[in-house]
Amino acid sequence: MTELELKYGCNPNQKPARIFMERGELPLEVLNGKPGYINFMDALNSWQLVKALKKSTGLPAAASFKHVSPAGAALGLPLTDVERKIYFAPEGELSPIACAYIRARGADRLCSFGDWAALSDVCDADTARFLALEVSDGVIAPGYTDEALEILKTKRKGGYNVVKINPDYQPAPIERRSIYGIVFEQGYNDLAIDGAMLENIVTANKNLPEDAKHDMLLSLITLKYTQSNSVCYVKNGMTIGVGAGQQSRIHCTRLAGNKADIWWLRQHPKVLGLQFVDGIRRPDRDNAIDLYISEEHDDVLAEGVWQNTFQVRPEVLTEQEKKDWIAQMSGVTVGSDAFFPFGDNVERAFKSGAKYIAQPGGSIRDDQVIATADKHDMVMAFTGMRLFHH
Repeated sequence: MTELELKYGCNPNQKPARIFMERGELPLEVLNGKPGYINFMDALNSWQLVKALKKSTGLPAAASFKHVSPAGAALGLPLTDVERKIYFAPEGELSPIACAYIRARGADRLCSFGDWAALSDVCDADTARFLALEVSDGVIAPGYTDEALEILKTKRKGGYNVVKINPDYQPAPIERRSIYGIVFEQGYNDLAIDGAMLENIVTANKNLPEDAKHDMLLSLITLKYTQSNSVCYVKNGMTIGVGAGQQSRIHCTRLAGNKADIWWLRQHPKVLGLQFVDGIRRPDRDNAIDLYISEEHDDVLAEGVWQNTFQVRPEVLTEQEKKDWIAQMSGVTVGSDAFFPFGDNVERAFKSGAKYIAQPGGSIRDDQVIATADKHDMVMAFTGMRLFHH
């Protein structure tokens, strides 16, 4: 197939719409559903991300995409008991690719509502069963087991979007796009992100453990496919906060840091102890948790609200309790797609437990940024490579 006609473009008034190849066949096949224009933008960006992660780390990888940026990305590492609870994972042994997606979606469950899922490996029944329970638009993977495909075909009244991608496909070395009728052309960004990019450690502390290197690679590869400006917080092989598409670097760092704080607060004993009413839908549970731990959490405890959500009225999580809990977060890695222009980014990252930083370097204030990192005994690597994505 050289082209696929779509219902419409980004918006219903943008017709006609299609995806096509100028030469050769499309490297993908729609196995179920009718993906749209934005679906395919998410699918192709997210596929590049998980393919690069698998190549760089050797581990299965997954991503949860919304509006052409990742809400979360993760490696296929085993789930802890706490993770199983906060990500609503099923009991029993789970495949590595299922763990990867559960963790990717668990990074920011609120933003992953209605996501596009990407899997580096063949989608199996474990992954399909979890996807079937979540509000999701579609999935892209290099293949599907028969059982997984049958499960996915029952989702969304049979209309769930399932795309199979040829894992051996290589894009043309030159890519083009049209804006306002004017064609832009550039070389495809085939930059390989690997351990060699982490060798220029500029801080006094140069102790970079292997697991932190993996987290740095995860942050940088995630940023490569995130709308710029962007900053990414990572811990234990998964993103815990992605700040995308901001005009100011510090706003990226704050946004991603606030998301990382929320991810950590979801593990607070009071949150883990919330007792929900029977039969509550997953999105309603996610929204209630977010309200409970946010500045607006009193809303969910208001008369007439909590009764529909919780079995018993929850005890308030105070601002001091939140501050004390966030202060315990540590070992976090922060990546940036362009240099930190001021030390304020490092200070904000430190508040959310940052110990390791990967960024291009090249600011006229690099000395100030390094000094700020040294003040907090951080390890910072200058990669020398900007990772803008638009």
